[in-house]
Amino acid sequence: MTSEFTIAVHALVFLSHKGTVYSSEGLAENVCTNAARIRKVMAKLKKADLIKTKEGAEGGYLFHRDASEVNLLMIADALQASFVTTAWKSGDPEKDCLVSSGMAGVMTEIYDGLDQRCRERLKEITISDIEDRIFASHPDKR
Repeated sequence: MTSEFTIAVHALVFLSHKGTVYSSEGLAENVCTNAARIRKVMAKLKKADLIKTKEGAEGGYLFHRDASEVNLLMIADALQASFVTTAWKSGDPEKDCLVSSGMAGVMTEIYDGLDQRCRERLKEITISDIEDRIFASHPDKR
């Protein structure tokens, strides 16, 4: 998993809460990253129709969906994010040793299963849920 997922969730919760158009610079300030990273992530969210953009001097990004209907899996899918994965695999499929030749396949199955469980859980959490959790201890600041 990359930081893109966290950036996307943060930006959508912020946009949902504010209910108005924000520039990449404004979002970057709130997310605590740079505007170029925001634009990269937001382009993927726009392609998935999770946000809209407005051109011009007063332009930026707008969350136009119902926050209770946008779940974290939708965001992960827009970003093509994996949560449990590895680039390196132990062993060698060409070796005579069953452990060495079989470990990579077994571990891939385990990682794939864990990733699927993460994705199932993410489907249960919405932008609205996150916003509610943030403001639960500060209802007067909503």
